[in-house]
Amino acid sequence: MTNASKPATLKVPGATLYYEVQGSGPTLLIIPGGPQDAGVFAELAQRLADRYTVVTYDPRGNSRSSFDGEIRPLLMDQQADDAAALIEAVGSGPAYVFGTSGGAQIGLNLAARHPKLVQALVAHEPPSMMLMDDPSEAVAADKALYDTYVKDGVDAAMGMFFSMNGLEEAGDAAEAPPEFEMPPEEAETFARVSGNFEYWLAHGMLPLSLYTPDVMTLQTGNPKIVVAIGEASAGQPIEEMSLALTNKLGIAPTRFPGDHMGFGPQAAAFAEALHSSFAN
Repeated sequence: MTNASKPATLKVPGATLYYEVQGSGPTLLIIPGGPQDAGVFAELAQRLADRYTVVTYDPRGNSRSSFDGEIRPLLMDQQADDAAALIEAVGSGPAYVFGTSGGAQIGLNLAARHPKLVQALVAHEPPSMMLMDDPSEAVAADKALYDTYVKDGVDAAMGMFFSMNGLEEAGDAAEAPPEFEMPPEEAETFARVSGNFEYWLAHGMLPLSLYTPDVMTLQTGNPKIVVAIGEASAGQPIEEMSLALTNKLGIAPTRFPGDHMGFGPQAAAFAEALHSSFAN
C-alpha cells in the first residue's frame, strides 16, 4: 500500500470542504458517519486505491471542513449536495459510493436526488429507524441521547451512545487514548473526531437518524443499492434499522466483516467485500 493521498479543498455554498484523493480508476466516494472524517478511512482507502480513485472527506461541520461564519445545523439535502459537488469536482463519470452509518443516510439521499452521479451505493448500517414498522422506541432512545447531552454533557452522551449500540470498546477508546503509543496520523484523527462529538450531538445526530430515505425513488434500481450489515452487528439495534430499509426496498442484506466500525479493524476484508459488492 504505497498510494499517497493528495489533500485539497472545495468551496461549496456556505462552507469549504476538505477532501483527499488517492489511487486511480473509477471514482469511489466514501461518506463518513456521524463525527467521523477522512482520517478514519485511511487504511481502507489505501487498500482500495489500486482499483479506484478514492475520495475521502470531512463533512461540513466536522474537522477540517469549515462553515462560512457561524456553525449551522446539519441539513440532509445540503450534505448530499456536498457529496455531489465532490463527485463532480473529481470528475471521471458517475461514482461508486460507500457511506457508513449517518453517511449511509446521506448516500441514500444522494442516490435519490442525484442518481446520474452514482454508479452504485453501498449503504453500511444506515440508522433508517423511520422505516421500521414502529420506530417509536428507537426515536425515544435518540431523543434521550440528545437530552443526556444537553443535561450532562458530551462524555455522558457518548458513553450512552456506545453502550446503546454494543460498542463499549469504541467508547473506552474515545474516553481516553490507548495506553500504547499511536502513530501520529492516528493520534491526529483521534483528536479531530473526538472534537466533533459535540457538533454531532448538538446538530447532527437527530437529523441523520430521523431522515426517511426516498424508498419509492430508490426502488427503481438506478443506481444500484446494496445495504451492508456487519456480521458482528447481529442483534444490535442498528441491524433492525438497516433491515427496515432492505425490507422496504425488497432486497436482501449483504453481510460485511465486523461490526458498525468494521471498516477500521478489518479493513482488508472489508475492502474486498466492498469491491465485490460494486463488481456484482
